[in-house]
Amino acid sequence: MRVSVIGGSDVDETTAAQARTVGRLLGERGHVVVCGGLGGVMEAACDGASAAGGETLGILPTSDRRDANEYVDTAIATGLGHARNALVVMNGDAVVAVDGGGGTLSELGYAAVYDRPTVGLGTHDAPHVEAVESAEAAVTYVESAANACQADAESDTTEDV
Repeated sequence: MRVSVIGGSDVDETTAAQARTVGRLLGERGHVVVCGGLGGVMEAACDGASAAGGETLGILPTSDRRDANEYVDTAIATGLGHARNALVVMNGDAVVAVDGGGGTLSELGYAAVYDRPTVGLGTHDAPHVEAVESAEAAVTYVESAANACQADAESDTTEDV
C-alpha cells in the first residue's frame, strides 16, 4: 500500500528519529512512502524507507524535481506550493502525521475529506486522527485501518452484483 507521511519541514532530532522509524517500518513491510519530498519529517521518513529498501515518492510544491530530498526515488514537481498537500494525501491509502504545523494541519483536513485512515504522533488533535505513542503503533494502525477500508470497499462492490 502507499502511506502518506506528513509533518513539519523544520524538526528536532527526536521528531526526525520518529519519522525515520516510521519510514523504515513502512519500507520493511513493503509499503511505498508518499510525502511532500522536501526536508524535515519528509526527508527523515524517506531516509528510513530507503535504508530498508523501500520505495519513496515525493510530491513537491516546486516546479523543479531536483528540489527533492536525496532519498526520494520518484519526484513529482507540481509548482503548486501548499496546494500540493491535497495530492500528497490523495496518493496514499492511509496517513501518518508526525508533529507538524499549519501545512500538516491542512493535510490532516484533506485526510478527513478524502476519508483516509489517519494516525498521529505528537501532531494536531482532530476527531479523525488516532493518536499513538510510537512509530510501531502508527504503522500497525494504518495497516489495520487501510485493510479494513479495503475489505469494506470490496464487500460494497460484491453487494452491488
